[in-house]
Amino acid sequence: MITITRLTKKFGRFTAVHQLDLTIPAHQATALWGPNGAGKTTVIKCLLGLVRYEGEIRIDGLDARRQGAQARRRVGYVPQTCAFYDDLSVLATVRFFARLRQVPDTQAVPVLEQVGLLEDGEKPVAALSGGMRQRLALALALLGDPPILVLDEPTSNLDTHARAHFLHLLGRLKAEGKTILFTSHRLEEVEELADQVAVMEAGRLQFLCPGDQLARRLGLQVQIKLRMPGHVLEEALAILQADGFQARRNGTGLLVAVAPGEKARPIHTLSRAHIPVIDFEID
Repeated sequence: MITITRLTKKFGRFTAVHQLDLTIPAHQATALWGPNGAGKTTVIKCLLGLVRYEGEIRIDGLDARRQGAQARRRVGYVPQTCAFYDDLSVLATVRFFARLRQVPDTQAVPVLEQVGLLEDGEKPVAALSGGMRQRLALALALLGDPPILVLDEPTSNLDTHARAHFLHLLGRLKAEGKTILFTSHRLEEVEELADQVAVMEAGRLQFLCPGDQLARRLGLQVQIKLRMPGHVLEEALAILQADGFQARRNGTGLLVAVAPGEKARPIHTLSRAHIPVIDFEID
């Protein structure tokens, strides 16, 4: 659905993106992952035609530079934060943006229904929570029914409940056939949504992998603090170490390092040895 070939973007002497080759398959979700300054947002700006670049970007077969207007009509964009007119109602906001995008404003009701905001249509935007504002931004991106959604850190300002709701919406849209390109700093979001992850650093593509393999490829670990009765601490430590865990004493409990997808494994190991775990914490 999107093909990026030898994409390079320089700001003066600084190279933000260097010779990037990337293919975004149709009907899948691709995540751009990397530290701040890796070039993720610059890639999105090039894709949206907001900055000039070297190389080629094709969107649904269209040259994003030479056929920019046609290509952008195939893309719905959700920024990290979206500016609204707070005095307008939710419904009036969507109708206003529909006219800007030159699509029938009769689409306002269906897109609000898609994101679960139809019952809030008469509320002023100022009355919306952060999660509801981000769902409104998604509704605006869905105007014109574009086949591609591009999202830049869409959940970074949301609480846990709003983030889960938003990810559920994106998962449903992907299941309905949308192609999704998004950036995120949250491993759990990538694991839940991304079919493919493009790992970037210093403007270069480091590697591609499936979303559920990112933690392993990066060598990431989770630290779990296990609490148990004091008289079994030494026995529990010996059992975990014998089973290959990196474990050590930590105050009144044990600190165990595991891969993100194996958080329950040390607890099961101790359970099989009939050692009770009273509580646990995860970093």
